[in-house]
Amino acid sequence: MRRIVVSEFMSVDGVMEDPGGAEGFERGGWAFQFDRGAEGDKFKLDEVMGSDAMLLGRVTYEGFAAAWPERTDEAGFADKMNSMQKFVVSNTLQSADWNNSTIVSGDVVDEIRKLKQSEGGDLLVAGSARLVHTLIENDLVDEYRLMIFPVVLGAGKRMWADTPAAAALEVVDSRKAGEVQIMVLHPKQAEAAAG
Repeated sequence: MRRIVVSEFMSVDGVMEDPGGAEGFERGGWAFQFDRGAEGDKFKLDEVMGSDAMLLGRVTYEGFAAAWPERTDEAGFADKMNSMQKFVVSNTLQSADWNNSTIVSGDVVDEIRKLKQSEGGDLLVAGSARLVHTLIENDLVDEYRLMIFPVVLGAGKRMWADTPAAAALEVVDSRKAGEVQIMVLHPKQAEAAAG
């Protein structure tokens, strides 16, 4: 069974929108104000290298598909991004031409559940705010990996929008990387019925 790992850059007030500044959000590009240091770079490299596939929403997929095919690096990050299996969740996308991409459509919650049950390693989710909200609402996230940047944006798409119920998380790892904080969290399993 695969795990779904949601990995996000996030502001202190929970905003995940446009950390790189490519989406046109008026407050976008906020992640580049801070140094995540060698440890932060290693964390992201290890994360991608340790993942089997990516699960992406259409907007993030299109941004990645436009940027990554032309990139190279000595560490192999770009090669892994370009070669790994990619599942793009969309009911409007007609084709997914980036290497090794498959469109997931229809009843996406059911399709993602089936994908989780299939053989393989971690499914890594980056960006993809609408998809992340759907995953959270349907208890499909197995792990959150957050790189929290010391900035308050005051507006933008948040990691946790209005949710139907409170949800406890267990901190598995927390460490400083340059000027940012890395947190790894698991959804806390509901305690067995009292007794």
